[in-house]
Amino acid sequence: MSEALLADNLAWAAGRHGDRDFFTRQAAPRQAEHLWIGCACSRLSGQDLTGLPPGAIFALANLGNLALSQDIGFLSGLQYALEVLKVRHVVVCGHYGCGAMGAALSDPAPGLVDHWLAPVRALAWRHAQDLETILDPAARANRLCELNVAAQLAQLAANPLVHETWRRGQPLSLHGWIHSAADGLLRDLETSVSSPRQAMALVGGPMDQVGRRRGKRKAS
Repeated sequence: MSEALLADNLAWAAGRHGDRDFFTRQAAPRQAEHLWIGCACSRLSGQDLTGLPPGAIFALANLGNLALSQDIGFLSGLQYALEVLKVRHVVVCGHYGCGAMGAALSDPAPGLVDHWLAPVRALAWRHAQDLETILDPAARANRLCELNVAAQLAQLAANPLVHETWRRGQPLSLHGWIHSAADGLLRDLETSVSSPRQAMALVGGPMDQVGRRRGKRKAS
């Protein structure tokens, strides 16, 4: 398998030689304006979904697109994006059909995955009354996906690194989106914040209505 991947890379590189400046452009410095916090099990990246060129998005991915304040790997990536790249937008992007959401709704199984998803499982417990009204398991997991994106956005909105960025006067907006593999569209959950005041309102506000206006896709 590893040899096949290396062969695929050779074919990919050879296919780019028709564009003489392709690799020169990729090697040139590029300032990403977007930090994309996605799910590791999503089949499409932020670059795939938006059509932006390589380097326009700085991406972080983990199981369930979590923005945990105790995860040093996530925090170091966030700090780099805010302080070095000076991104102007942070997107938390979940995806319908997420295996992590399904796992969080299933019986706990010993192991690191269950430990990692403990915040999502706790979120599901807090919204059990809402989720239990959804009889279809896939639809229930999709609803949890929406709630999880809102919860991770609230985590970001309370993060000291984000507030320090605003204190410096650096423009920064936080967005919560959902990707659907069924149609390839991004849906805006309408939870964006771009100031400490809006962040306080998001952190302190109810999440029960998040995503209820489902279907509004991100304008191109």
